[in-house]
Amino acid sequence: MTSPTLPAARGELSAAVRAAILGDDQPLPTSVTADPYGEDLTLALHLCYELHYRGFAEGLGDLEWSPELLRLRGAMERVFLDAVRADVAGGSDVSGELEKLLVETVPGSGVSHFLRDRGEAWHLREYFIHRSVYHLKEADPHAWVIPRLRGRAKAALVAVEFDEFGGGRAERMHSQLYADLLADAGLHNGYWHYLDLVPAPAIAVVNLMSLFGLHRARRGALVGHFAAAEITTAPSAGRLVKAVDRLGFGPACRFFFSEHVEADAVHEQVMREDVIGGLLDDEPELAAEVVLGIQGTELLEARLADHLLASWQADRTSLLVDQRISAAG
Repeated sequence: MTSPTLPAARGELSAAVRAAILGDDQPLPTSVTADPYGEDLTLALHLCYELHYRGFAEGLGDLEWSPELLRLRGAMERVFLDAVRADVAGGSDVSGELEKLLVETVPGSGVSHFLRDRGEAWHLREYFIHRSVYHLKEADPHAWVIPRLRGRAKAALVAVEFDEFGGGRAERMHSQLYADLLADAGLHNGYWHYLDLVPAPAIAVVNLMSLFGLHRARRGALVGHFAAAEITTAPSAGRLVKAVDRLGFGPACRFFFSEHVEADAVHEQVMREDVIGGLLDDEPELAAEVVLGIQGTELLEARLADHLLASWQADRTSLLVDQRISAAG
């Protein structure tokens, strides 16, 4: 396993976190007033979270439980989560929120529709780069919730995760399938290779998973997030199969999405009936947290979709550096 290298800072917070990881003993910021969805706070949080995943190739060895970094991370999390809470409707109607996921608010207007119908090869490669921030660690954030569940919910979620991790076969792990997709698309498949190119909207989606996963109190929200992801993935993956075929991308690209069409159609029912159902049977008071997870996921995915579509419809890159080439190193 290769630890990632540190990306460039995007502001005061990410510069301070980056310096701390590299061994600088300067005091970290004591307050956070940054844009909750901005480049600086988003990257700074992502750096803090990575200490709980693979760590870094440079810098000090074990900072996972650094009190100063945890204090700053907590302050940034409060700003981020407060913004998400303020921007969603809230409530505790889990069934109603799950049903909404099955209905397109504006049919045919999403990113996968664009890529299927009129996207060019450079659009699809950019999409692959955005999603690499999550898919190269696919299912890892959700594993945090396993010891925080019990009974039917735990057993069912582990069954879904078993599929995500390849059913015991390393070459079939979804993170490996995505690495294969990147290589097949002529892109670099290294973990975090493209992080310096990926703007905040795509990173924030992954941060939300990590935030929910690393806090026991947010276990219901992580279950809600996971359910939202599984319910909405199969239809969009089906459209992406058609985009891959239309644009002439290779078999590994096609297989990643076709695998998700099949797997997530099954996972949707397991998540709805057994994971959420089991959790709320055991802890009905977590209904509002499940709703937060669903709504927060939809909020951040919509922000990412708006960014991608606005960029592409204006014929400009959606990345921080233009990657409109046939293959990227």
